[in-house]
Amino acid sequence: MMFDAIIVGGSYAGLSAALQLARARRKILVIDAGQRRNRFAATSHGFLGQDGRTPGDIVADARAQLAAYSTVEFVDDQVEAVRKTDKGFSAQTVANGDFDARRLILATGVADELPDVPGLRERWGKSIFHCPYCHGYELDQGPIGVLAVSDMSMHHAMMLPDWGPTTLFLNGAFVPDAEQLAQLQRRGAKIESEPVVQISGEQADVELRDGRVIQLAGLFTMSKISPSSPLAAQLGCALEEGPAGSLIQTNGAKETTVSGVFACGDATRSFSSVAISVADGATAGAGTHQSLIFRDH
Repeated sequence: MMFDAIIVGGSYAGLSAALQLARARRKILVIDAGQRRNRFAATSHGFLGQDGRTPGDIVADARAQLAAYSTVEFVDDQVEAVRKTDKGFSAQTVANGDFDARRLILATGVADELPDVPGLRERWGKSIFHCPYCHGYELDQGPIGVLAVSDMSMHHAMMLPDWGPTTLFLNGAFVPDAEQLAQLQRRGAKIESEPVVQISGEQADVELRDGRVIQLAGLFTMSKISPSSPLAAQLGCALEEGPAGSLIQTNGAKETTVSGVFACGDATRSFSSVAISVADGATAGAGTHQSLIFRDH
């Protein structure tokens, strides 16, 4: 069977892209390996109409609504390879063989490379976060930390005082200059230069090398991101370096540098959230649909 489009990745961006195509009565296949980026978080915030819900419940409801469209099929599997064909694209899965489509949408998300600090990884998404808009409010104006990874952490440290008293832990990542120090002072942010030994406690207690322990309601840091799947690279899609890492390059319609291949969600944007991923997916779905009309006829 030749699908109009295969969507690789069935999280927020992928399902949103699929919905636009389903409502255009296009035959589509969603292939999903079930590895949402925010699977570590108990609740999701900042998405209108869904604020405070469990991430898995949001996806389950979206998938159930999408399944009501007769032209939609799902496969729970991982795509391990993709290739261009004479009629479009072929996606090879681990357990269910190959599937063909005229268009391909990559909504594969990103992998987060976290700072190498003991105790951080197991608290990721629970009391250690990257997005203040997603998790800052729930800290209830308690003490907040920013674990620096580079000079880009200045952005975090300047933002977070709106959510609570903020301490920037330099941890040897960078040294603020005089202007940056003045900016942080105006925002009321404190600076801690003593190296961080580990994160402990029920929330995020920062243990410093000199023996001090600073108790926090939550800690924010930046991860280094990269596409969680090699599919874009396999197809020859151009990547670009964003502030946080490698992203798939797309145009305004979310088409990559390879004709007929679209991409959306976290793998294409340095600033991301559930709400933004849904909007990004809708753009990709509409762009894919219009390419099927105006390019193939």
